[in-house]
Amino acid sequence: MHIQTFYSLPFFESQYRLLYTSATLPPPTTDSSPMALITFTIKLVAIQELTPTTRHFQFIRTDEQTLPFIPGQFITLHIPAGDKKLRRSYSLASIPGQDTTLDFAASYVEDGLASEFLFHLSLGAEIEASGPAGRLVLRDDDQVERYLLLATGTGVTPYRAMLPTLEKKIQTQQTQVIIMEGVRTPAHLLYSHDFLRYAQKYPSHCRFGAYYSRHTGEPLQAHEHEGNICKHLPSLQPNPQTDIIYLCGNPNMIDEAYEILKEKGFDASRVRREKYISSGVSVHGPIN
Repeated sequence: MHIQTFYSLPFFESQYRLLYTSATLPPPTTDSSPMALITFTIKLVAIQELTPTTRHFQFIRTDEQTLPFIPGQFITLHIPAGDKKLRRSYSLASIPGQDTTLDFAASYVEDGLASEFLFHLSLGAEIEASGPAGRLVLRDDDQVERYLLLATGTGVTPYRAMLPTLEKKIQTQQTQVIIMEGVRTPAHLLYSHDFLRYAQKYPSHCRFGAYYSRHTGEPLQAHEHEGNICKHLPSLQPNPQTDIIYLCGNPNMIDEAYEILKEKGFDASRVRREKYISSGVSVHGPIN
């Protein structure tokens, strides 16, 4: 994958904003206790190109403190807009133990409210943020043999942050992990090199699949498939007794996948959802 550092960028907007996190879960039990929501200032230190329409942003806190968070959580930017502030939430893509920055991905949406600010930020620019928040996290008390992690677009970012936790579950519990990323074409894949690295490291326990909604006409590699995620979901034979499913990204995908899973007997507590909506919609941030 081509990754390039940018110092000036065209006008882009993040493809989706968090709409809600499934509220059926009890408070998460993880290796780290849930962190209190705090407000802090962050500084932009790097921007990378992930795809022709998606950028990876890296920030640090200006107080030089780290931000403890549970992989799967998000931060909210407080974006100046006249005498008001827009609040836009982004799932953290930072990998604990590897990344020292607060990272997230954002991709283009025409007429987005936040993009004129976010995508014209210069390196060194500062912005107020709050967090961490969100309940789309892995739980220590899960009774699970296999995780199915489904995402479209930038909805895949929390799964990148979860990789070390998933690795620990593979090593200690022999958990099976399948990550399914749905995009339009191979050029729109996000973080596939990270997911493929783990799949290659644990070939009997971890699989990554890329699913293209548009016909490419090019030969496909072993991990690539034509058709959207929901078309392929039944072939994995989801088991309501042993699988736990994560759904993140486009609301249409999530609703369709959830209906498929309900028909197979899944209880809501074993399907964990986080919807995103276009930034032009008036509702932003998680709704519990």
